[in-house]
Formats: sequence, C-alpha cells, structure tokens
Amino acid sequence: MISVCVAGATGWAGSELARAIAHADDLALVAAVSRTHAGQVLGDVLHEPRLTAAVYASAREALATACDVLVEYTKPASAKANILVALEHGAHVVVGTSGLTDDDFAEIDAVARKRQRGVLACGNFALTVVLLQKFAEAAARLIPQWEIIDYAHDDKVDAPSGTARELASRLAKIRAPQPTIPLDRTVGPREARGATLAGSQVHSIRLPGYVISAEVIFGMPDQKLSIRHDSGSSARPYVDGALLAIRKVSTLVGVRRGLDSVLDL
Repeated sequence: MISVCVAGATGWAGSELARAIAHADDLALVAAVSRTHAGQVLGDVLHEPRLTAAVYASAREALATACDVLVEYTKPASAKANILVALEHGAHVVVGTSGLTDDDFAEIDAVARKRQRGVLACGNFALTVVLLQKFAEAAARLIPQWEIIDYAHDDKVDAPSGTARELASRLAKIRAPQPTIPLDRTVGPREARGATLAGSQVHSIRLPGYVISAEVIFGMPDQKLSIRHDSGSSARPYVDGALLAIRKVSTLVGVRRGLDSVLDL
C-alpha cells in the first residue's frame, strides 16, 4: 500500500485526485494540505466518506504523518518549499504545480539525489499532453521552425504554463529553432514576438473560456503542422496520469520531468 499526502487536496485538480485515491486498492491518502480547510476531515470537505485523513494548514504539519509520496498541487509560490520539505521527510514527490523554473528543478534535483528520492514533475498529467510532447519532438527533428501557444483561463497567474515550459525544454534538446528573421531584427515592439523560452517563442493567452490548452505550430515552405491539446472543464483528464505517477515515482532518484519518462513510449 502506497501512503500519500496531497498538498492542495481541496483544489480543482487535487480534490478530483483525492477522490480517485479513495477508490484505489493500492493507495491510501493519509494526510492533506489546505489552508482554508485546516482542522477538518478531508472526507467532510469533499463529501467522500472514504477519505478519513486530517487536513493541515501546511505541508510541514501534514508530513508529520509519515507518507511514501507527497503530491504537490498548490501554487507556484509555495510549491518549491513543499517539495523540499517532503524530501527532508523522506517522501518521494509528484509535482503537478506549474511555474517552477529550471533553476528551481536543479536545486530540487540536488536535494532529491542526496536523499535518494524521486521527484516526478509533470506540467500536465493528461495522456493527450504526453502524446503532444512526443509527436512534437518527432516533428522538430524534421522541421526547423516552430512556435508555441499557451492558452489558459484568465485568472491563471503563471505564464507560460508548466505544459508550455516543459514542451519548450523538450524541443530544445532536439534542436534550436531557426527563424527566417532573427529576433533582434524585429521591427516594432520585441514583445510582439512572444517570450523566448529554451530557444522557442512562446505566446501565453489568458482569457475567460479557456481551461488549459497547448499548441505547437511547425512551419515549412507552403505547409504547416499544428499539434494541439485541449482540456475540458473538469479535472478528470489529469487523474489517470497522476495516479500512474504516484505509483511510479518511487522507482526514480532525482528529478524526472514529464509523465512519458515513466511510460513505455
């Protein structure tokens, strides 16, 4: 039985994951983190009687209850500290929170290796995102020009999203894009060409009506290829991938990024 603590257990994605853990035969949710519901029983908050874990105000308090895996599903401002605290307590970590930088992950990786623990960071747990990433990597080997568009709801504070950051990082390992006109020769505001992230131009759109979408557009003379993931209004697309990550993270040491790193693709 894998014991789990979920930080952000009453949030949009965390609550759906908590309910799924309650129905899994090989997982047990033993503690939860939610500042707004601290002191309550998680099952009372989520109307799921199988969830008997207490809710704590901080990850440090919650991790006083020993667990095998912490799932980090809070906010960018608190994610790094929660991950480091979990590693200090000997837990493996699954990261669903976006907004962490490459420098953050380098620091986390050093601590995880010292503690001989795994950290599996997924900008997006949806299986369709995993396929988008793999298809994009294949396309980048053949097509030298691309740009990334990152869509999200209007109140998402981090930009680009973790999905877009991860995609840009992956494509950088294939090759650097080769724009026809170098960015420093742009006529007009440089910002109109988006932000440069790991060599890729990324454009973040934040508007009502979107949940989370990611698109990468490849262009060649007289042809283009668009690969896009769109999520709906529920958190259900992320549950299966998150459960898989919880079950696999203990096989790792150090930081691994992307759900496909533990899949046979």
